[in-house]
Amino acid sequence: MRDAVGGPRFEDWEERKRGNAMRMMFGLVLVVGFALAGFAVYMAQGYINKTETALQEELRIKAKTGGLVEIYVVNKPMNYGDLLTKEDVQLIYWAKNALPETAFMDEAILFPEDGKKPRYILRQIEKFEPVLAVKVTEPGQPAGLTGQLGAGMVAFSINVDVSSGVSGFLQPGDRVDVYWTGAVSGVEGEMTRLIQNAVSIIAIDQNADGSAGGAIVASTVTIAATRENVARLVQAQATGALALSLVGQGEIADAGVIEVDSKSLLGIEEQQVAEVEVVEAPKVCSIKTRKGGEVTEIPIPCTN
Repeated sequence: MRDAVGGPRFEDWEERKRGNAMRMMFGLVLVVGFALAGFAVYMAQGYINKTETALQEELRIKAKTGGLVEIYVVNKPMNYGDLLTKEDVQLIYWAKNALPETAFMDEAILFPEDGKKPRYILRQIEKFEPVLAVKVTEPGQPAGLTGQLGAGMVAFSINVDVSSGVSGFLQPGDRVDVYWTGAVSGVEGEMTRLIQNAVSIIAIDQNADGSAGGAIVASTVTIAATRENVARLVQAQATGALALSLVGQGEIADAGVIEVDSKSLLGIEEQQVAEVEVVEAPKVCSIKTRKGGEVTEIPIPCTN
């Protein structure tokens, strides 16, 4: 509508102004909406890519480690003879393909009967080191030599010195070969023979926990052996000298008969004496005749 002079009325102009403002506002909202939508898509793509990368990394780690399992470790250093309680252990994740064979993963197995039969430490264990069956006693079994002897095994001590005891670097848990050197009736000189293969050391003098960091110049080494082997060792120790040789990890197979004497050591071979054929002289037969004081021998044919 127009006013008296023919121009638009003030109300119409204000209405058009408000309409333009509304359209501008709508356009601005639309632009902001598109911007927010684009930003949301960008963020979603980044999150998806990040999640996908993390998933691929997790799959790569799982393929490399074989997955993770929870095992029990000690939460503080523990020494030989210490009582192992539930407060001394905790669960941590461990690579499945590097899992020790005797690691404990079940509390009911580590502490049977809710800990009524306690376990004791057999070897020094550092903080966060796995609790292994070989490092603790059986439930209710005390720590000591009897706890380290299997069924049918007995402890036997061998006298050693620096040279025969691998310069003092033997530790409980090591395996050694036992060599005997002595004289044998009917054999010239002394000989050396391997008489025991890969026997287990359970104590060095008074040290049975293997906690010593350096060499121990021991005078006795205690091993675990069967009664028959102990009888062999007693006889060997009484008739000759014993020496120990440290065996590497995993080298516990039967080494067979190993025997060395002075001749084989020096590569001396026995000389074979050639037999000399004895040729018998032809048989000569004769008779003797005497004429006065002269004796004459006359050959005659042999009758036999």
